[in-house]
Amino acid sequence: MILADVSRETNDRLGIYAALVEKWNPRINLVSRASVPHLASRHIADSAQVHALAPRSVAHWADLGSGGGFPGLVIAILAQETGSPARVTLVESDARKCAFLRTVIRETGVAATVLTERIESVAPLEAEALSARALADLPTLLAHAERHLAPGGTALFPKGATWRKEVAEAQSKWHFDLQVDTSRTEPDAVILRITGVSRA
Repeated sequence: MILADVSRETNDRLGIYAALVEKWNPRINLVSRASVPHLASRHIADSAQVHALAPRSVAHWADLGSGGGFPGLVIAILAQETGSPARVTLVESDARKCAFLRTVIRETGVAATVLTERIESVAPLEAEALSARALADLPTLLAHAERHLAPGGTALFPKGATWRKEVAEAQSKWHFDLQVDTSRTEPDAVILRITGVSRA
């Protein structure tokens, strides 16, 4: 069992996903090698908490710089059970990682779309929820959020111990409303819930 509070079918899908990460990782470096034995806690549970913090009923969720699929693929797998989000878009510029993402989608039977493009080149996604994990600093992420979030949408960005410094830097360039949630999987980490993004 990977997650305690989900159905057996969801855990089966997460198990298929974890096995594919282990199989593909030596070739295309989806996650750090040291974290592979801790996939359930370091990556899957960490991603699941992002889904738990999102608004209850999301029509479209976009995950930017999806890489190995955290949190985007975990969110798509959880959506099969919860019904939210109704649609997931994964944006990743590396074609090999996109091949991996499509393989997981096919083998788990979940609904998600993969765009093999740079985030800056994608037409505005109008997403009600937006995530990005280990992608860029907060000022850069807010530029992506301004482009791809629907009006009234929520961005969810997991951040490590230096999150306060990133928030301070971002506040000099951007206006936004911020809620900070302590991570359940890493004591120094947080998830930043951001709405109302506009340039300062």
